[in-house]
Amino acid sequence: MTHTKTTFLCAAVLAGLVSTAHAQQTQLTPARDRITDEAIHADLSGYEHTQGRIQALNDGGRPVRDYHLSKAQCWLDVSFHEYSRNDRSAFPQEALTEAEKLIVGMEQGVSPLPTDTPLVNGAARVREDLWKRLGAIHGTPGFTCAQQAVACGEVELVHAGNEFNQQQWRHAKPYIQIAEDWVSDAEALSRQCGATPAAPVGLPADTVLTANVLFEFDRSGRADIRAYSLQSLDRELARVREEGLTLAGIELVGHADRLQGRGHDYNQALSERRAQTVRALLVERGIDAAKVSYSFKGDGEQVQQCAGVTPQAALRECLIPNRRVEVRLHVAR
Repeated sequence: MTHTKTTFLCAAVLAGLVSTAHAQQTQLTPARDRITDEAIHADLSGYEHTQGRIQALNDGGRPVRDYHLSKAQCWLDVSFHEYSRNDRSAFPQEALTEAEKLIVGMEQGVSPLPTDTPLVNGAARVREDLWKRLGAIHGTPGFTCAQQAVACGEVELVHAGNEFNQQQWRHAKPYIQIAEDWVSDAEALSRQCGATPAAPVGLPADTVLTANVLFEFDRSGRADIRAYSLQSLDRELARVREEGLTLAGIELVGHADRLQGRGHDYNQALSERRAQTVRALLVERGIDAAKVSYSFKGDGEQVQQCAGVTPQAALRECLIPNRRVEVRLHVAR
């Protein structure tokens, strides 16, 4: 499934914006009162005004790719997205407030601006592995080119965590996929930063492209792979060709979820079979078998805990990020 990572604000809201920059907070109509055309119009005017302040900052010289401008825009986008979906929780207001905090700081020339990403509305911190991958880009030379993707990836993970709290994993999953796309884009932009055909920039020896191939519960065969995760793998393999990278080797690490009904040894073997399946799949895609190695860790490294999720079918679906084979493409330019 392909998700468009563009602003959710509709054209009518974006049209004809004029900014009057000031620091007061926009207050959305309380959910219980959001039942009249007048109330909704007032809220849309608030979103419109906030979008105008972002536009004014851009017009004043702050580039769209700037981390803080991008983050303000993405907070605004997820706020409006959930408002338009009739989210009655505090999430639309709190996300909008985060956007405005950054806007005020930029308008007032505050430096340095914060880089933390609050878990608004008590959002769950989902997919720690994606948080770590985004965090690893901060402070690197490549961050200059990856700022927008990093900022929006962080916000989308909070969005997913909010959906997880409200309606569990099935509703969070589309936003996790969007976050995964942002993470992959951020890593690609970071790698390419400053590279030109005339003056290629060498990559560090440990540069790694990462994809996760996901499996159905207690399954390890080719037909048991979730199709969208296979698309993620193919996208990373395509990046190797498109960026003119040399594939030095591929490391596979098999995993299982924490449901140990058949015991630790069973999950160890299950994670190994999954790694073997992905290895065979890569060889069929033209990868030299000698470049592919694998290991397996059973249920020892969980990236999604799913505490308190019920019933059992929902828990199994929530735990799918743990039923994975990590595909680590070691590359060089």
